[in-house]
Amino acid sequence: MNLIECIVLVFIGLSGGLAVGAGLVAFLTVLGIVPRLTQLTKTGRYIHLYQYGIIAGAVFWAWMGLHEVHFHFIPELNVVYGVFAGIFVGMLAAALTEVLNVLPILAKRINLVDKILWLLMAMVFGKVIGSLFHWMFYYPFH
Repeated sequence: MNLIECIVLVFIGLSGGLAVGAGLVAFLTVLGIVPRLTQLTKTGRYIHLYQYGIIAGAVFWAWMGLHEVHFHFIPELNVVYGVFAGIFVGMLAAALTEVLNVLPILAKRINLVDKILWLLMAMVFGKVIGSLFHWMFYYPFH
């Protein structure tokens, strides 16, 4: 690998990390996750612990991703983990959609205002089918 390839690779890596980091911060800011969580649990005095927890989790899982650590659970625990992970991702996506009002704007732009339920179901089934494809066909070979 020559010097130009190394520089391009570093640039792409830093750009990707910056984009993902900025997206995460914007996502947390737009949804107001930390203030809302402290409001619901009445633990406002511990807001710094929530922030430290988010930072520690991001750093820890980034490190785990870089070192390609794999967890080997019994199949029953994988099912439980998959269900809870799917619920988490689905609820987070629903919260983002609710906050940004994406569906009404999208439906209006593609002239499907009266068929918004069909649009929502197409998105849900697309996500389910994509996830099943990933877990059943791609993941076993990766």
